[in-house]
Amino acid sequence: MNSTSPVRRRPGRLAAVAAGVVLAVGLGVSTQVSAQASAQVPAKASTAAPQSVSGTPGQAVTRIADFYGAYIDAKSDYTDPDVTLAKALRKHYLTPDFATRLATWEETNAMDGVLRAQNVPSQWTVTDNGTVGNGHEVVVTLTFGSGETTQKTKLFVLVERYNRIADIETTSAR
Repeated sequence: MNSTSPVRRRPGRLAAVAAGVVLAVGLGVSTQVSAQASAQVPAKASTAAPQSVSGTPGQAVTRIADFYGAYIDAKSDYTDPDVTLAKALRKHYLTPDFATRLATWEETNAMDGVLRAQNVPSQWTVTDNGTVGNGHEVVVTLTFGSGETTQKTKLFVLVERYNRIADIETTSAR
């Protein structure tokens, strides 16, 4: 048998493949551990696929998702909420007529009219609900609390044809 025969190369190849597998698995575990440690999310979330968000300018669902995401971020710092940003977002996204009606609703109900709550949600989802008259209805589901003590609130947001919020209700206009 010569030195290049398949019988002599096989143990070396197997050892190299085994070493490569051990190295790859070891690196994968250390990468996952450091990623999990830096992300500070529950362990069950680390097994999920990477999350992505996309949108299109002028699309009602994207516009409402942008508004609620920024608005909740502005309101969510309990020690120092960004009141100026929250007001600016309302001015930019709400029709003037609806902003006036919303302020009246808030005085009557003693809560934030955009969130229909006194506190800030821990999660939210935005879903298209289709055309309503000359506008578009988008469903915003807000989740308050965490763990086993969560409460969901479903809001129906009416977007006028010029992409401004014309109404927020707890029942659909459809």
